Amino acid sequence: MTSAVITTLGLMVGLNSGTHSRFVVIGGILTIAVADALSDALGIHVSEEAEDRHTTREIWESTIATFMSKFIFALTFIIPLLFFTLPTAILVNIIWGLLLLGIFSFQIAKEQRRNPWKIIAEHVIIALAVVIIAHYVGVWIEKTFC
Repeated sequence: MTSAVITTLGLMVGLNSGTHSRFVVIGGILTIAVADALSDALGIHVSEEAEDRHTTREIWESTIATFMSKFIFALTFIIPLLFFTLPTAILVNIIWGLLLLGIFSFQIAKEQRRNPWKIIAEHVIIALAVVIIAHYVGVWIEKTFC
């Protein structure tokens, strides 16, 4: 799920910075929701098969769960785009993504009995780096190709 959030945030911010088009950003989110979810689901499927420790049913459950979770989490980023101006929706989505990362990171830390603030900070910093880099890549693309 962290991958779904970070990938979608990066794509969305980059597309916005390069095009400033709600249509393009929504199209990108829909595309990544399907492509990234399918890609990771196939990766999980192959990985589980390669381990040779799981039943066929367990493998398919993992595959479907991976696809559905990544697909659904990516789609949540469309909702603000339907209700706010594009710049506001981007900001709302960044906050939403960081909140989701914080929740997921806290759960990971809790399960591993580790300091949650360290894990949350690490994941949020990585996500912010992706957002900043994607923004500048989008700006560069706009200046170079438009």
